[in-house]
Amino acid sequence: MSDTLYAVYGASGFGREVMPLLRSMLACNHMTARLVFVDDGYVGDFANEYQVLSYNDFLAQPEKHKKACIAIANSKVREQLAEKLLKDKVEVIDVEAFNVCKLDDVVLEQGSILCPFVTLTSNIKIGLHFHANIYSYIAHDCVIGDYVTFAPRVNCNGNVHIHDHAYIGTGAVLKQGTPDKPLIIGRGAVVGMGAVVTKDVPDGAVVVGNPAKPLAK
Repeated sequence: MSDTLYAVYGASGFGREVMPLLRSMLACNHMTARLVFVDDGYVGDFANEYQVLSYNDFLAQPEKHKKACIAIANSKVREQLAEKLLKDKVEVIDVEAFNVCKLDDVVLEQGSILCPFVTLTSNIKIGLHFHANIYSYIAHDCVIGDYVTFAPRVNCNGNVHIHDHAYIGTGAVLKQGTPDKPLIIGRGAVVGMGAVVTKDVPDGAVVVGNPAKPLAK
Protein backbone atom coordinates (compact mmCIF):
# COMPACT_ATOMS: atom_id res chain seq x y z
CA MET A 1 0.00 0.00 0.00
CA SER A 2 1.23 3.49 -0.81
CA ASP A 3 2.38 5.66 2.10
CA THR A 4 0.85 8.75 0.43
CA LEU A 5 -2.78 9.83 0.72
CA TYR A 6 -4.13 12.18 -1.97
CA ALA A 7 -7.10 14.44 -1.36
CA VAL A 8 -9.34 16.79 -3.26
CA TYR A 9 -10.32 19.48 -0.78
CA GLY A 10 -13.98 20.15 -1.55
CA ALA A 11 -16.61 17.55 -2.50
CA SER A 12 -18.95 19.97 -4.27
CA GLY A 13 -19.55 20.00 -8.02
CA PHE A 14 -16.13 21.36 -8.92
CA GLY A 15 -14.36 18.97 -6.58
CA ARG A 16 -16.16 16.04 -8.19
CA GLU A 17 -14.92 17.27 -11.58
CA VAL A 18 -11.35 17.53 -10.29
CA MET A 19 -11.18 14.07 -8.72
CA PRO A 20 -11.08 12.14 -12.03
CA LEU A 21 -8.38 14.52 -13.28
CA LEU A 22 -6.24 13.71 -10.26
CA ARG A 23 -6.94 10.00 -10.67
CA SER A 24 -5.87 10.15 -14.32
CA MET A 25 -2.69 12.05 -13.47
CA LEU A 26 -1.65 9.41 -10.98
CA ALA A 27 -2.46 6.59 -13.42
CA CYS A 28 -0.42 8.25 -16.18
CA ASN A 29 2.54 8.34 -13.80
CA HIS A 30 1.98 4.68 -12.85
CA MET A 31 1.23 5.67 -9.27
CA THR A 32 -1.22 3.86 -7.03
CA ALA A 33 -2.52 5.58 -3.92
CA ARG A 34 -5.71 6.10 -1.97
CA LEU A 35 -7.79 9.13 -2.99
CA VAL A 36 -10.32 10.87 -0.76
CA PHE A 37 -12.33 14.05 -0.55
CA VAL A 38 -11.90 16.42 2.37
CA ASP A 39 -14.94 18.50 3.23
CA ASP A 40 -16.11 19.53 6.68
CA GLY A 41 -19.52 20.61 5.40
CA TYR A 42 -20.43 17.60 3.28
CA VAL A 43 -23.43 15.49 4.27
CA GLY A 44 -22.62 11.83 3.73
CA ASP A 45 -19.64 9.51 3.85
CA PHE A 46 -18.98 9.11 0.12
CA ALA A 47 -19.07 11.20 -3.05
CA ASN A 48 -18.81 9.36 -6.38
CA GLU A 49 -17.59 6.29 -4.48
CA TYR A 50 -14.74 8.19 -2.80
CA GLN A 51 -14.63 8.54 0.96
CA VAL A 52 -15.35 12.03 2.30
CA LEU A 53 -13.35 12.92 5.41
CA SER A 54 -13.36 15.87 7.74
CA TYR A 55 -10.08 17.76 7.77
CA ASN A 56 -9.11 16.37 11.19
CA ASP A 57 -9.92 12.83 10.07
CA PHE A 58 -7.80 13.38 6.96
CA LEU A 59 -4.83 14.40 9.10
CA ALA A 60 -5.37 11.33 11.30
CA GLN A 61 -5.19 8.80 8.45
CA PRO A 62 -2.33 6.27 8.64
CA GLU A 63 -0.50 7.28 5.45
CA LYS A 64 2.79 9.01 6.25
CA HIS A 65 2.57 11.61 3.48
CA LYS A 66 -0.51 13.67 2.68
CA LYS A 67 -1.07 15.71 -0.46
CA ALA A 68 -4.05 17.80 -1.53
CA CYS A 69 -5.43 20.13 -4.15
CA ILE A 70 -8.00 22.78 -3.22
CA ALA A 71 -11.12 22.62 -5.38
CA ILE A 72 -12.96 25.51 -3.75
CA ALA A 73 -14.26 28.31 -5.97
CA ASN A 74 -14.28 31.01 -3.28
CA SER A 75 -10.82 32.51 -3.50
CA LYS A 76 -10.73 33.84 0.06
CA VAL A 77 -11.59 30.39 1.42
CA ARG A 78 -9.00 28.89 -0.93
CA GLU A 79 -6.35 31.16 0.56
CA GLN A 80 -7.34 30.24 4.13
CA LEU A 81 -7.21 26.54 3.34
CA ALA A 82 -3.83 26.90 1.63
CA GLU A 83 -2.44 28.49 4.78
CA LYS A 84 -3.91 25.69 6.89
CA LEU A 85 -2.39 23.00 4.69
CA LEU A 86 0.99 24.71 4.86
CA LYS A 87 0.82 24.91 8.65
CA ASP A 88 -0.04 21.22 8.89
CA LYS A 89 2.68 20.22 6.40
CA VAL A 90 0.25 18.87 3.80
CA GLU A 91 1.81 19.18 0.37
CA VAL A 92 -0.26 21.19 -2.10
CA ILE A 93 -0.32 19.64 -5.57
CA ASP A 94 -1.18 20.87 -9.05
CA VAL A 95 -3.85 19.10 -11.09
CA GLU A 96 -3.82 19.24 -14.88
CA ALA A 97 -5.97 17.50 -17.48
CA PHE A 98 -4.05 15.43 -20.02
CA ASN A 99 -5.24 17.62 -22.91
CA VAL A 100 -4.19 20.99 -21.49
CA CYS A 101 -2.11 22.91 -24.04
CA LYS A 102 0.85 24.93 -22.75
CA LEU A 103 3.27 26.57 -25.16
CA ASP A 104 6.49 28.53 -24.41
CA ASP A 105 7.57 30.20 -21.17
CA VAL A 106 4.48 29.54 -19.07
CA VAL A 107 5.18 29.89 -15.34
CA LEU A 108 2.61 28.59 -12.84
CA GLU A 109 2.99 28.85 -9.08
CA GLN A 110 1.80 25.96 -6.92
CA GLY A 111 -1.77 24.85 -6.41
CA SER A 112 -3.15 25.35 -9.92
CA ILE A 113 -6.06 23.34 -11.32
CA LEU A 114 -6.24 23.25 -15.12
CA CYS A 115 -9.37 21.54 -16.41
CA PRO A 116 -9.86 19.83 -19.80
CA PHE A 117 -9.16 21.81 -22.97
CA VAL A 118 -7.51 24.75 -21.20
CA THR A 119 -4.94 26.54 -23.37
CA LEU A 120 -2.05 28.67 -22.10
CA THR A 121 -0.06 30.09 -24.98
CA SER A 122 3.29 31.85 -24.52
CA ASN A 123 5.06 34.13 -22.04
CA ILE A 124 2.50 33.88 -19.27
CA LYS A 125 2.98 34.23 -15.50
CA ILE A 126 0.34 32.84 -13.14
CA GLY A 127 0.27 33.06 -9.35
CA LEU A 128 -0.74 30.73 -6.54
CA HIS A 129 -3.81 28.48 -6.58
CA PHE A 130 -5.14 29.47 -9.99
CA HIS A 131 -8.28 27.72 -11.28
CA ALA A 132 -9.01 27.49 -15.01
CA ASN A 133 -12.23 25.69 -15.84
CA ILE A 134 -13.01 23.86 -19.09
CA TYR A 135 -12.23 25.48 -22.45
CA SER A 136 -10.68 28.62 -20.97
CA TYR A 137 -7.64 30.17 -22.60
CA ILE A 138 -4.96 32.70 -21.76
CA ALA A 139 -3.04 34.27 -24.63
CA HIS A 140 0.48 35.71 -24.77
CA ASP A 141 2.08 38.12 -22.30
CA CYS A 142 -0.56 37.88 -19.58
CA VAL A 143 0.16 38.20 -15.86
CA ILE A 144 -2.29 36.53 -13.49
CA GLY A 145 -2.16 37.07 -9.72
CA ASP A 146 -2.81 34.74 -6.79
CA TYR A 147 -6.15 32.97 -6.16
CA VAL A 148 -7.67 33.98 -9.49
CA THR A 149 -10.62 31.95 -10.78
CA PHE A 150 -11.68 31.39 -14.40
CA ALA A 151 -15.12 29.87 -14.94
CA PRO A 152 -15.66 27.80 -18.13
CA ARG A 153 -14.81 29.28 -21.54
CA VAL A 154 -13.06 32.43 -20.35
CA ASN A 155 -11.36 34.18 -23.27
CA CYS A 156 -8.35 36.07 -21.95
CA ASN A 157 -6.52 37.70 -24.84
CA GLY A 158 -2.93 38.94 -24.87
CA ASN A 159 -1.40 41.58 -22.59
CA VAL A 160 -3.97 41.32 -19.81
CA HIS A 161 -3.02 41.70 -16.15
CA ILE A 162 -5.42 40.17 -13.61
CA HIS A 163 -4.81 40.95 -9.95
CA ASP A 164 -5.26 38.70 -6.91
CA HIS A 165 -8.66 37.18 -6.08
CA ALA A 166 -10.37 38.26 -9.29
CA TYR A 167 -13.20 36.09 -10.62
CA ILE A 168 -13.87 35.85 -14.36
CA GLY A 169 -17.29 34.45 -15.22
CA THR A 170 -18.34 31.88 -17.79
CA GLY A 171 -17.84 32.96 -21.40
CA ALA A 172 -16.34 36.35 -20.53
CA VAL A 173 -14.09 37.97 -23.12
CA LEU A 174 -11.15 40.14 -22.04
CA LYS A 175 -10.00 42.44 -24.84
CA GLN A 176 -6.33 42.34 -25.78
CA GLY A 177 -4.14 45.04 -24.28
CA THR A 178 -0.78 46.27 -25.51
CA PRO A 179 2.72 45.87 -24.06
CA ASP A 180 2.74 49.52 -22.93
CA LYS A 181 -0.90 49.50 -21.76
CA PRO A 182 -2.16 46.10 -20.66
CA LEU A 183 -5.82 45.63 -19.83
CA ILE A 184 -6.13 45.56 -16.03
CA ILE A 185 -8.60 43.54 -14.00
CA GLY A 186 -8.30 44.80 -10.42
CA ARG A 187 -7.90 42.91 -7.18
CA GLY A 188 -11.08 41.14 -6.13
CA ALA A 189 -12.97 42.27 -9.24
CA VAL A 190 -15.78 40.15 -10.66
CA VAL A 191 -16.41 39.92 -14.40
CA GLY A 192 -19.92 38.62 -15.03
CA MET A 193 -20.98 35.75 -17.27
CA GLY A 194 -20.65 36.63 -20.94
CA ALA A 195 -19.22 40.10 -20.28
CA VAL A 196 -16.99 41.70 -22.91
CA VAL A 197 -14.34 43.73 -21.11
CA THR A 198 -12.85 46.53 -23.20
CA LYS A 199 -11.61 48.83 -20.40
CA ASP A 200 -9.77 48.42 -17.11
CA VAL A 201 -11.83 47.10 -14.20
CA PRO A 202 -11.13 48.72 -10.79
CA ASP A 203 -10.36 46.77 -7.64
CA GLY A 204 -13.48 45.15 -6.20
CA ALA A 205 -15.76 46.19 -9.05
CA VAL A 206 -18.45 43.97 -10.59
CA VAL A 207 -18.92 44.43 -14.33
CA VAL A 208 -21.49 42.88 -16.67
CA GLY A 209 -22.70 43.18 -20.24
CA ASN A 210 -21.31 43.94 -23.69
CA PRO A 211 -19.41 46.19 -23.43
CA ALA A 212 -18.89 45.49 -19.74
CA LYS A 213 -20.10 48.18 -17.34
CA PRO A 214 -20.37 48.39 -13.55
CA LEU A 215 -23.33 46.49 -12.18
CA ALA A 216 -26.11 48.87 -11.18
CA LYS A 217 -27.08 48.55 -7.53
